[in-house]
Amino acid sequence: MRTKIFISANIKKSQKITTSTLPHKMDNHSGIYSQYKKKIDEILAQQITREFPVTLYEPLKYLLSGGGKRIRPVLMIFCCEAAGGKMEDALYASVAIELLHNFTLVHDDIMDNADTRRGRETLHKKWNDNVAILSGDHLIGMAYMNLIKTNSGRINEIISSFTEGILEVCEGQSYDKEFEIRKDVTLNEYLMMIGKKTARMLETSAEVGALIGNGSKDRVYNLKSYASNLGIAFQILDDLLDISASEEELGKKIGGDLLEGKKTFLILKALELVKDSNDLKKIKSVIDNNGLKSGDENEILEIKNIYERSGVIEFAKNEIEKYTSRADKNLNSIPDGDLKERLKWFSSMLMSRKF
Repeated sequence: MRTKIFISANIKKSQKITTSTLPHKMDNHSGIYSQYKKKIDEILAQQITREFPVTLYEPLKYLLSGGGKRIRPVLMIFCCEAAGGKMEDALYASVAIELLHNFTLVHDDIMDNADTRRGRETLHKKWNDNVAILSGDHLIGMAYMNLIKTNSGRINEIISSFTEGILEVCEGQSYDKEFEIRKDVTLNEYLMMIGKKTARMLETSAEVGALIGNGSKDRVYNLKSYASNLGIAFQILDDLLDISASEEELGKKIGGDLLEGKKTFLILKALELVKDSNDLKKIKSVIDNNGLKSGDENEILEIKNIYERSGVIEFAKNEIEKYTSRADKNLNSIPDGDLKERLKWFSSMLMSRKF
């Protein structure tokens, strides 16, 4: 029996993502995810043991108390298990990847001048840029302190993968900032950028987990490819939710990407698909003017309607399904059973999110 996982956020229910998850196993996988998340949260809560200087450790305590879905660390543990390891083997490395993820968020927020993150003030807004930069730097050190607690004969490979992940995420962020001022960004360039900025962190989580589990070369490669494809689908869905979700679900204003003039999958695909000259002129004006500066909700709705009329929304949904399907096919070499189904459940869980 196959369950059908629908992409949420007011998207037509006729468009679906299908996985081969067993329905009676769903609650079990969700429960295990929650158990692992709780263990990760417990270790994160114990990370800050020093009080001084207050200007360093108070912001870090604030940051780490902000919660989160812990997608990357749980994925690492799932991949460790799928490669033959145990949850305990990857626990500290999973905390390391979450700390690294938070480092990227802190520095991204500074560069994007973001006011809020997870419904709370960002570090640079609550304190200042200097405090936020130093806090982010400290998180990298904390990440490595946890990573090197990993007991593995493949620790050199693990550290190499983790470090390469940092380098590529920084490259991705650099491309993202570069694309903000360029008017000629192509869809292929965008996919390259999100492959580094978004997908690479998931890829690193999977690869490190598989290495800790002492997986074979093929198993490591397949799990890494699974996460890479999932990461691309994850970002395209993010772009789609920005225009299709409800503000209540998303937790922020709809159309934020349009207001900021971000080169998203949707707007770049619109340049290819929109045929009406007036519609194309409006799409190009968003890029030429670096966003919808007026903040008018009617303008946002107008762009959304252009996306719908031209088939951009439908194309994006198809791409999400395509990359998710590719991710699940990367699991074909894993023996059938709970561990394989858990990763397929993980895919469907991410793709059915509303924010």
